[in-house]
Amino acid sequence: MKDLFGKALLDYQNGNYTVDLITSTNISDDDALPLPYLFRSFKDMPKLEQHALKLSKGNILDVGCGSGSHTLYLQDKGLQVKAIDISEGAITVCKQRGVLNAELKGLLDETETFDTILLLMNGTGIFQTVKQVSTYLTHLKSLLNTNGKILIDSSDIQYMYLDEDGGFWQDINANYYGELDYFLSYKNKKEDPIKWLYLDFNLLLTACQAVGLKCEMLAEGEHYDYLAKISV
Repeated sequence: MKDLFGKALLDYQNGNYTVDLITSTNISDDDALPLPYLFRSFKDMPKLEQHALKLSKGNILDVGCGSGSHTLYLQDKGLQVKAIDISEGAITVCKQRGVLNAELKGLLDETETFDTILLLMNGTGIFQTVKQVSTYLTHLKSLLNTNGKILIDSSDIQYMYLDEDGGFWQDINANYYGELDYFLSYKNKKEDPIKWLYLDFNLLLTACQAVGLKCEMLAEGEHYDYLAKISV
């Protein structure tokens, strides 16, 4: 990984903001991801994110913390938060912004236990493929304290496969429609492609039940997105 995401965050943090990140997938064209959005305050966050943060209690893990915006909001509320990300640049930015506990680490390498675990901004993306969902859910289960909860959001992107008549179209030999190849570029440099998973709620529910977890829909957004609570 070239960590172009981290380099972009560092540029913005250090006052060198000139261009945005460019993202695309195997089913969508290039789209700008504005760097200021990654540094947004609570009032500028989507309602599902605000809802998740308001529900966060106890000792909290912020998975894929990015620039630390969620963590900083919770810290300011007096809560204990650990922020983790696989981007070295992101962790550096978190520390520069005042995150007290930020660590360069992947979710599957985490061993501490928590009362609330946050996976936001399409939290299911970190699972990468449907085949790996049970591995990640099982590990997340091991990180929960008694009465703990996981707050996770995603979107059902079936709408991206609808034809002009509203019919669903996908190659029957293809993988689950929410499994995407994700591409990112910054300043004319291309990051190594990654797998990124958008998981519809019913499939998430089924996957949770298969590993002994409960899953509850908490809220739905305005564009096929949702916030779910997972617990033992």
